[in-house]
Amino acid sequence: MKKNLALLIYFFFNSLAFGQSNDIWISFSNKDSTLIGFKDKSGLIKIEPKFSGPITANKFENIIAVTGKENDIWKNYYLTKQGKIVGQDSLYFFDNTPDCENEGYIRFTDYKTNKMGIFDGKGKIAIPALYSNLTKVRNGMIIVLKDAIKTKIDDEHFTWTGGKEFLIDINNKILIENFPYNDDLNFYSLEKSKESSKDKKRDSFLGIDGLYYSFINYDKEFKYWLENTLLKDLSKANLEKHSFDKITYWKEPDGWINAPKTKFISQNYTYLKLKLQELKNTNSDYFISSNGLNPFIFESDEYNIYFNNCNESKDWQYPVKNIIINPKNKTDHGQDHFEFLRTESGYKLISVSSAKDNLK
Repeated sequence: MKKNLALLIYFFFNSLAFGQSNDIWISFSNKDSTLIGFKDKSGLIKIEPKFSGPITANKFENIIAVTGKENDIWKNYYLTKQGKIVGQDSLYFFDNTPDCENEGYIRFTDYKTNKMGIFDGKGKIAIPALYSNLTKVRNGMIIVLKDAIKTKIDDEHFTWTGGKEFLIDINNKILIENFPYNDDLNFYSLEKSKESSKDKKRDSFLGIDGLYYSFINYDKEFKYWLENTLLKDLSKANLEKHSFDKITYWKEPDGWINAPKTKFISQNYTYLKLKLQELKNTNSDYFISSNGLNPFIFESDEYNIYFNNCNESKDWQYPVKNIIINPKNKTDHGQDHFEFLRTESGYKLISVSSAKDNLK
């Protein structure tokens, strides 16, 4: 009886220590900032500072990549909220950065085979290490590359040759064969139908089940919105309607400045209207690029939704479309930039920089 009671007490306090997955823990450092631990939102310490090295997660939701010391030996592994250690020395790295959980899943690498797979939030293998490469889970789907050969370009870069790409679900079921990787697809816009989508903003793919899977293409969507919503009405009211609450702009010598959208548009309306009108001309020299929100510029709380637990931009869900306008006079230098963030309520002007530094 005493033994059973002791076990019950142990499991009770162990569950308190590691908590529930819906209780997000926040990272904190020890006094000399050499080690990292985690505490809950009320400040209660859940894990004393003991991690170092390549730990990028500042929030602990379900599973994170950590480096810890065991018997004077540093080891990297994945840790779940329940205290389970998995994937020892199997961290998935991209650009020297360990992976970050997305939708309760995290990628890992089997370095014996150099194949990649995915753990779920409880540390169980959801996708076996069968693939040469794979994306984060996006709306329960993953693009995978199988049987490709890694070819070294130089000491820091490589490329993949050969292999086949598929779209699979989190149960490792193939949805679409020969699925080309595309950063511009919105996987959260999935529609399935018997025929290919007639929506010009969508890309359609024939699934192995005989149905067509269609996704909004961010690039097509943005260009359609730009032409049919913004450029057709360049009034102050319409610009304000399609702007973020704060607009960030570059001003020498101060650098990046935040201003309320109403104030910024009112003070710079002539410049904004003239530059955006240029896009209507067939001979206008501009191009559109895609990237993510810059975490070093957009740091305040209203931008938190656009970053994951490792402070990486969630560009697969909230891309930034950057209109880059080249000068009319080829002897002039510099470019004008208009950045639009895709939000839950559509594209919003969020950042502007002027080649002539005439913003105020």
